[in-house]
Amino acid sequence: QVHVVESGGGWVQAGGSLRLLCAASESTFKIHTMAWYRQAPGKERDLVASITSGGITNYADSVNGRFTISRDDAKLTLALQMNSLKVDDTGVYYCNILTRAWPWGQGTQVTVSS
Repeated sequence: QVHVVESGGGWVQAGGSLRLLCAASESTFKIHTMAWYRQAPGKERDLVASITSGGITNYADSVNGRFTISRDDAKLTLALQMNSLKVDDTGVYYCNILTRAWPWGQGTQVTVSS
């Protein structure tokens, strides 16, 4: 069964940067639109950014211009470069295919302080 492992989270002051990484376990990664999701405390898990197998990207309005999603199909990895972080970016970040059909990983915690 496919599994994903997210890493790269941490604590950062507002205005700082973090780079998240997601490693997938199987090569079907290459054909899927991949996505990053964020779950803030007490809230639902929301879509942050996605990238198609052809490299077309899409971002939530709240992160557009600050976050960059990328993928490396040779390494089966998905990245999220997060710049100009805000307190509202705090949450657990997860990766999955866009349909959310894969099992969820443990996520990686991002905490942004003011």
